[in-house]
Amino acid sequence: MIYARLLIIFLLGGLYQVSCSSGASKQSASSLESRDSVQSEVQQLLTGADQTEDYLPLLQGKKVGLMANQTSIVGDTSTHLVDFLLAHKVDVKFVFAPEHGFRGQVERGEKVDNEVDSKTGIPLPTLYGGNDKQDEIVQSIDVMIFDLQDVGARFYTYITSLHRVMELCAKHNKPLIVLDRPNPCGDQVDGPVRSDDRFKANISFHKIAMIHGLTIGELAQMINGEGWLEEGRQCKLHIIPVAHYTHSTRYVLPVVPSPSLPNDVSIRLYSSLCLFEATDFSVGRGTDWPFQVVGYPDPVFGDFKFTPGEKSGMAKHVEGKGQVNYGLDLRGVDPDQQQFTLKYLLDFYHEMPDKKRFFTRPDFFDKLAGTDQLRKQIIAGKSEAEIRASWREELTAYKTMRKKYLLYPDFE
Repeated sequence: MIYARLLIIFLLGGLYQVSCSSGASKQSASSLESRDSVQSEVQQLLTGADQTEDYLPLLQGKKVGLMANQTSIVGDTSTHLVDFLLAHKVDVKFVFAPEHGFRGQVERGEKVDNEVDSKTGIPLPTLYGGNDKQDEIVQSIDVMIFDLQDVGARFYTYITSLHRVMELCAKHNKPLIVLDRPNPCGDQVDGPVRSDDRFKANISFHKIAMIHGLTIGELAQMINGEGWLEEGRQCKLHIIPVAHYTHSTRYVLPVVPSPSLPNDVSIRLYSSLCLFEATDFSVGRGTDWPFQVVGYPDPVFGDFKFTPGEKSGMAKHVEGKGQVNYGLDLRGVDPDQQQFTLKYLLDFYHEMPDKKRFFTRPDFFDKLAGTDQLRKQIIAGKSEAEIRASWREELTAYKTMRKKYLLYPDFE
């Protein structure tokens, strides 16, 4: 498939339009590893950040702010976006840091400090957990850039960071350029839809499916289109889409998105295993295989054994730390075959000798799930088929809404 280039009329005080760039006309190369299950002719996948000729002209003579982290890279040399912009004389004023920090080394849920980048001297204020000076920070620039690699699950907080940046840009009438990236789990839409605001949190911020099937750019369009910003505001969006991408394209991330998702297997299993985080079961944090193993300090759960310890980015919040855990080894699964499932959660719940000890943090579980019904259904002994049937109507409605905002051919 060859994407036709659309004429872009882009004025930094006016209406920003989505542009689709022609991969055939691109001369820059990328070393991003991709596997396309649809196209017989392999074409070079280009992220938004790789298509530098589409956004560099929009930044000249402007004061620029970014939301970025270690996943914000450009081209086959894996140059960081910040370094690339500075090398091209772009006036970068600050970089907002999301959860896990600018370098991706902060632990889950931990405070991200306002720092200064040691390499460039650029301020690194955070929006994770709030920032009293966020309004004046955004007022100081002409245009904002968002470039973070999402992994396709509602509880992955980079999409909450997107919303907060859009809020600030809309409030202060600043345009936002979204450098889109593939969704490594964009070939599925599944799980319960968060509809009740009782369960709204950083890990369940939007009324979307648990596995949402959107890229960052598509979600940005949805946030605008569904009127989810405060006071009905609209963010002036300009999206640089991924070239040669479809929702059937399998994509292997070139950079680890956060400390506990070190490879493709962990990323594809994450949506199914993250619900264990509201229990005392280990998903391998503190080992070399986070989100690739599941276990508990009781031999009833299996013959596979592992002992969580301390690893960089996984030292403070380690379930089963220092204990022998027994359970399931998923390191050898084929990531291409992994889809969201409740099987692991239901199997371990059924094996739990004292089921009252399973949901140790029920409120957290309900926020991860976006509903309290899933937890109640598991306790009631419902099968996966029965549980799935209960969310079918809302999921179907979500899929219909999602179609309105897609930038790429869908997987179904």
